Amino acid sequence: MTGAGKGPLKGVRVLDLTSVLMGPYTTQIMADLGADVIKVEAPSGDTTRSLPPGPEDNLGAMFMNVNRGKRSIVLDLKDEHAREALLRLAEDSDVFIHSMRGRAIERLGLDYPSVGASNPRIIYANLYGYGKTGPYADYPAYDDIVQAASGIVSLQAALSGGEPTYLATVVADKVAGLTAAYAVMAALFERERHGHGQEIEVPMFETLASFSMVEHLCGAMFNPPIGPTGYPRALSPQRRPYRTADGYIAVMIYNDRHWSNFFDAIGNPEWSKDPMFKSLRTRTQNITQVLGQLSKVLETRTTEEWMAVLTQAQCPAMPVRSIDDLLDDPHLEQVGFWHQVHSADGNMRMPGVPVSFSQTPGEPGQPGPRLGQHSREILEEANFTPEEIERLAGPPQQNRQSG
Repeated sequence: MTGAGKGPLKGVRVLDLTSVLMGPYTTQIMADLGADVIKVEAPSGDTTRSLPPGPEDNLGAMFMNVNRGKRSIVLDLKDEHAREALLRLAEDSDVFIHSMRGRAIERLGLDYPSVGASNPRIIYANLYGYGKTGPYADYPAYDDIVQAASGIVSLQAALSGGEPTYLATVVADKVAGLTAAYAVMAALFERERHGHGQEIEVPMFETLASFSMVEHLCGAMFNPPIGPTGYPRALSPQRRPYRTADGYIAVMIYNDRHWSNFFDAIGNPEWSKDPMFKSLRTRTQNITQVLGQLSKVLETRTTEEWMAVLTQAQCPAMPVRSIDDLLDDPHLEQVGFWHQVHSADGNMRMPGVPVSFSQTPGEPGQPGPRLGQHSREILEEANFTPEEIERLAGPPQQNRQSG
């Protein structure tokens, strides 16, 4: 079978040489939206295959989720025959995406000039840690490292008593993965209009620096600066989930109407006349005092009581929930967020596609494939001879056992 996904990217073929999380997340998004993603793996496989838990040693849960809907082919790209086979596959592909450092992909003879010579219309995406023209170009990069380099870890210190901390999610990988997904799709749109392929570079460091500077550039945006960096509301030590009489609640009383409604709801309408609460500007200038006063008020009632009050006052609020709570969240259940997938490896729950299309909806595919599961199938589709297939993929029985 060929890639059988459905969605707005149906008919787009992607050669995916990425591993771990950033690149696989990019191509998971594309597979969810209908692209035929061919995951090209070394004989040892993607390293995340071995991350537990999983039904087998090389089928970890994270791997199976982020590589869902893809097909796996094993090619040892240090072998000249495998390299030539990959270039042949590129001739009929729309996207070539990798997450190796620049020098590594050049040594393999699979840089943009080499792949572009096989297919001038191909969209060639480089995903790596740092832009190739800067002094960090050859530094190894993982999520924690890029969080630290981008200022995210330092920003977190403002909310953790001065102690630098990582975010409890792999934000650099996923933000860069999202960025790569929209960059590839934009390049495909450009190709449809003007007919040419192009090379894309998506570095994690620059991507996360751009992400963090959206709100934190502040006064340093101007030359000369008219104030410090750092968005005061986001960095206030009082910005945290608020303790209630029986738990915690997240509250975002932001605009003038929110505050007026809140003061009315708690029976203190006169607080609106306090200069500190007068406007968004004054609240931002006095954000620690504003949030500190709010914190004291919220301690006086239960979470359920506050949810009723704040909902009536049209003030944004939600109880603090755990990851486990999301598994049976009534809203996620109602919108069909969770998908039950039946596969040879058992029944599984997977997050659905978070965006919807009225005409071409996507859907999550089967869990990430076994190593080399589709090697012969992919080569047969590309009209390789039986002799070439056996040389590249081994005898049929051997391939089934290894996949």
